[in-house]
Amino acid sequence: MAILDVLTYPDPLLHRIAEPVKIIDSKIKKLVDDMAETMYAAPGIGLAATQVGELKRIMVIDITEDKSQLRVFINPEVIRKEGLAVHEEGCLSVPGFYDKVERAETVMVTALDREGQRFTINASGLLAVCIQHEIDHLDGHVFVEYLSPLKSNRIKNKLIKRQRELEREAELSQPRRRISAAARA
Repeated sequence: MAILDVLTYPDPLLHRIAEPVKIIDSKIKKLVDDMAETMYAAPGIGLAATQVGELKRIMVIDITEDKSQLRVFINPEVIRKEGLAVHEEGCLSVPGFYDKVERAETVMVTALDREGQRFTINASGLLAVCIQHEIDHLDGHVFVEYLSPLKSNRIKNKLIKRQRELEREAELSQPRRRISAAARA
């Protein structure tokens, strides 16, 4: 297994729509395993394949504190939503930012598991929020899009600034190479 790089908002790949998985083969299972390892290492409670640059309709979720109930959703579809609830959300692709988002209180979702078996789940509370949040990623949306334009732009600008600072630090930490006179000629 491997820990994958998580894309940071406003990376354009986060706004692309994921394609359905046609065949669950060893490559897809490895991606699922790597996504789970990445999510746990972050640490997070959910991760969509689009967040690691894979445009496939796959997401992993584990809302337990002891990381004991990994749920894999391949080609998830919401078949029913009920009620409304507001919860504070964060995102591995929007590190350090949290805000309240209104979503359905309960959802019924159908998907395939890691082995390709179809299942249906009724979810409420944190699990319902997480499912909707990750499906949004698969549909090319990030939670900050639910916020006011002012808040969303502020977050975007702060993350762009942070990324530039990290790139500058990395550049400065690179050892400078001396170019010999022969190489310059």
